[in-house]
Amino acid sequence: MKKIIILFVSLILLAGCGENTQNPIVTMEIEDYSTITIELYPDMAPNTVANFVNLIEEGFYDGLTFHRSVPGFVLQGGDPNGDGTGGPGYTIKGEFSSNGYTQNTLSHIRGVISMARSRDNDSAGSQFFIVLDDSATYSLDGLYAGFGRVTEGMDIIDEIVANEEIADDTTGALAENVVITKVTVDTFGETYNVEKN
Repeated sequence: MKKIIILFVSLILLAGCGENTQNPIVTMEIEDYSTITIELYPDMAPNTVANFVNLIEEGFYDGLTFHRSVPGFVLQGGDPNGDGTGGPGYTIKGEFSSNGYTQNTLSHIRGVISMARSRDNDSAGSQFFIVLDDSATYSLDGLYAGFGRVTEGMDIIDEIVANEEIADDTTGALAENVVITKVTVDTFGETYNVEKN
């Protein structure tokens, strides 16, 4: 009996000595509001996560904005042009099922962060959106690369949506963009290399 207990304890200790599997944690400071925290899921969308991490580490998102709000659907940002037309100068492959990628099973429920894109499946670059309501799953699942989820601060996102004036009800363009002052990421020592198109 003692041998079985010792073996069991040894197995538990060995299991705890494996690789660091801590997901990256993003902190996003939003001007006139507060800070939100996002956990990224490299197991679901590894290249999408690598892209987001790389852009954050380059300081790409610092000073960019949220430019589009569709209440009950999404809040979108990450465009250097601030109007939905810009990107980082390259694109990445879309990691979602309608693009032949089956590893990403993340559903677009409230709080999920996902990559915005044009009609081209492989056109995502830097723009992202945060899902505001579970009802978005029917129009987003399998069509966009969800890659993380807001773990703290969805009340802040709700506050932005509630307070900011929408200039164009068709596109959701905001009358005044909301500034993302600073974005940082803790990768817990992991390195993320992005593959660009």
